[in-house]
Amino acid sequence: MIATCGSARRSLARAFADPDAGPVLLYVEGAAGLGKTHLLSELAGLPEAPDAARLWWRCGAGDGQQVADEPWGKPALLLVDDVHRADEDELRRLRRVLEGLEPGSAAAVAYRPEELPVPGLPLGGSAMAYPFRLTVLTHRLAPWDEERVRRAAADVLGESGGTAEAVGTLHERTGGVPRAVVDLLALLREQRPAFTGTAAEVAAAGVPTRLAELVLSRTYALSPAHRPLVWAAAVLDGPAARDELIAVSGLGAVPGSDALLRALESAALAEPGEGRYGFAVPLAAAAVRDTVPGPVRQDLHRRAAGVLSRRQPVAWTAVGEHHRAAGADRRWLRAVEKAAESAAASGRHQEAIVLLERTLAAPGIPPQARARLAPLLARNAVTGLRSDQTVEVLAQIVQDADLPPAVRGELRLDLGLMLSNQMGRFADGWRVLEIAAAELREVRSVLAARAMAALVTPYWPGASLDVHRGWLIKAVAAADDSGDEAMRTAVLANQVGLAMSWADPEAWDLVERLPVQSTDPACVRQAARGLCNAADSAVWLGFYRRVDGLLAEGRELATRSGAPYTEHSASGTRLLQEWWTGQWLGLARRCEEFIADTADMPFLASDAYVVRGLLAVAQGDWGEARSWLSQRGTFGTENLPVPLGATAAGAVIRLTLARQEVADAAEQARAAWTVVAEKGVWPWAAELAPWAVEALARAGDTTGAQAMVRDFAQGLGAADAPAARAALVWSRAVLAENEALAQGKPSGLLAAAEAYRKAAAAYAELPRPYSQALTTECAGRCVLAADAVGEAGGADGTQAAEGAADGAGAHGSGASAAGGSAAPAGDRASTASAIAELESCAQHFTDLGAVWDATRARALLRTRQPAKKGRPPGRPSHSDQLSPREAEVAQLASSGLTNREIAATLHLSPRTVEQHIAGAMRKTGALSRRDLVHRL
Repeated sequence: MIATCGSARRSLARAFADPDAGPVLLYVEGAAGLGKTHLLSELAGLPEAPDAARLWWRCGAGDGQQVADEPWGKPALLLVDDVHRADEDELRRLRRVLEGLEPGSAAAVAYRPEELPVPGLPLGGSAMAYPFRLTVLTHRLAPWDEERVRRAAADVLGESGGTAEAVGTLHERTGGVPRAVVDLLALLREQRPAFTGTAAEVAAAGVPTRLAELVLSRTYALSPAHRPLVWAAAVLDGPAARDELIAVSGLGAVPGSDALLRALESAALAEPGEGRYGFAVPLAAAAVRDTVPGPVRQDLHRRAAGVLSRRQPVAWTAVGEHHRAAGADRRWLRAVEKAAESAAASGRHQEAIVLLERTLAAPGIPPQARARLAPLLARNAVTGLRSDQTVEVLAQIVQDADLPPAVRGELRLDLGLMLSNQMGRFADGWRVLEIAAAELREVRSVLAARAMAALVTPYWPGASLDVHRGWLIKAVAAADDSGDEAMRTAVLANQVGLAMSWADPEAWDLVERLPVQSTDPACVRQAARGLCNAADSAVWLGFYRRVDGLLAEGRELATRSGAPYTEHSASGTRLLQEWWTGQWLGLARRCEEFIADTADMPFLASDAYVVRGLLAVAQGDWGEARSWLSQRGTFGTENLPVPLGATAAGAVIRLTLARQEVADAAEQARAAWTVVAEKGVWPWAAELAPWAVEALARAGDTTGAQAMVRDFAQGLGAADAPAARAALVWSRAVLAENEALAQGKPSGLLAAAEAYRKAAAAYAELPRPYSQALTTECAGRCVLAADAVGEAGGADGTQAAEGAADGAGAHGSGASAAGGSAAPAGDRASTASAIAELESCAQHFTDLGAVWDATRARALLRTRQPAKKGRPPGRPSHSDQLSPREAEVAQLASSGLTNREIAATLHLSPRTVEQHIAGAMRKTGALSRRDLVHRL
């Protein structure tokens, strides 16, 4: 009967709990390292047997005679370990003791089945005379699964214990054998430099001493004639069929079969799968392989390459490694080429990249082999997700004077694409691509068209829209001359991106021309890229309802054709769409997960960094906001794509204005505006313009602010760009508000309010709820400011206007001119409407999770809302509970805002803010401002 560990313990326990129960014998069966002795120690601690004597019998250690002579008149728990080490005399004594077990006693007998003298008979060849009332159970220990290995790694190494890949490698290399797992983890814990949690470190850690000694003792216990069979298994480094092992060993059919039987009998090898033979612990192969004499090992590798070449499908990477170990370098390089081609064809670009990088980094690669392998690496890297190391390899290879010009031009092309698209080094990439286009024009028109098409892409800072249009003309002509349909599609995909960026009326027709039904994988990859380009441009233009369909089809094509870079870029576009359309629930987490997933290519996650920063601004976490918006230092923000850079700049200007650093905000606005103006793609100014105009207007540069609005309007012309058109109305409203405040004109403020409402209506149509709420808040603020200016009148009105101008722009600092007594009777309707607008947008901010904005809007409301009737005179008592104002101040303080920033948001003095924070910390018991967030 087979028992689980739990049931075995319960059965042993019953032997002591019930006086009438018969004795119990438990066999504990497990290969070396599975934890038999550990289990016996656990059984020795059975609480149900408090009065039973614990008797240990370690076979081969001389314990047997003492146990056999023990008087057995009282209950006893016999624990027998290493029965496989017992000689025949000791086995006879053990059988005699077990046959005489009395009620109230139990025994647990542990052994390695692979080392038993007679397989399947732990107590030797003589039959055991089991007493009638004796219950006999067997518990077979099994290796740990991957989850148990992960927990062990976390216990030894801390935290997660390494990446999921590292844990998987640990489980695979140890076979889940607990002793091997623990010993290998000890090696990793002690290694220098310190273990960082990668699978490569696990694979390179070496073989634990205990495991190496075990497998070598078993191997060299075999006769010299039989050892080559075990050596063959070590070289193959994985389960193999009998005929494969014999072929690699070179022993021949009959001697090889005999050697395999002897290896299995000695436990040097095991049968991990039916008809497949290898080491019980895969890691042990390395220990054996290191002891094989060099010339013999080379012959084994040569034969292994031949054997693996006959498997289907052929594992070309493994074949190549065997050829290399055998000294056959030409065959090694050919196998590497086939392995990389096979991986690329099935979309496993990362696998191909790693293999090719490692190969090309090896010394002494012949020029003709480099000319074949380097372009293969470049093509995979452009399509896949690897960047930095590949860039270094390619940058060195293109300097090789022995490379054919066509190969050098192709490599330079892919290097330029990687520098631009995956590294964010636009200036370097542009220069390399221009050189590549010139080199390739003379030798390969197809690749020349590809280089020119890359120069069509308008996202990079620097070149103007007209320059990109010029390259488009050249690229179309070169693609047509090439007659290559995939290249025509590549050029069309970039033409889509260019046309969509500046809202060309023909852009949507170009999207329809993408060959999404093509059966050519190369065409499908380019069509996928074109659809994702269109989706990204649609987000910037404000066509949010069209984005879902474009992204869905583009990502499906990218997945089907093996284009992970396109898939990941589409994920960034999705995050931008979710930000603008108000899908904020879980958005911060999604951004951070995307950033973590693309950690080795931070430029690919630039969309996620900016969206995460925009969320932090709205939530009042301004310290984190600047960090996210600056890409956390992973690369220079000056290299961001122009629309993304403009968006990030707009958010930074807004923060700077909120901190009352108006002069700095104006300088930032001028610098960011110059980048957009030089590019000439005016829809991309949409996320920058309102903040930039406000910064210049508040700095007193009315002429500069007016010029921005004028240039923005002229640049847009009649373009169908809904987001930019709404931003233009918003920018005009900002300009009108600041001019009205400067002149003390209530009518101008009311006109500005109407302009803000028009912007809000435009954003509602898109839809963009956050922008809608911001502009609605601005409209309400202008009405309240008009009331305040009108009440002051004349010279006093001018003075009031000047005071209001110091804090204009709720989306900037949150200050306003509103204050004083209630509005005159004639204005009460508009004032009531403004208050209703403010209440509505405060609720919208709250629903979105925009903590800072909601708090600012409520603070503005309090300046004009009359006190509620029925409240007794004097301030309400909140005893140990936070007052509403204390809660607001504490929320902003816990987000990282300074007292001055909180004061500007809530229209309070810094001293009052300080008092509120002190009260909140006292009532909540918070130890610091940051601790408030956990106490609230």
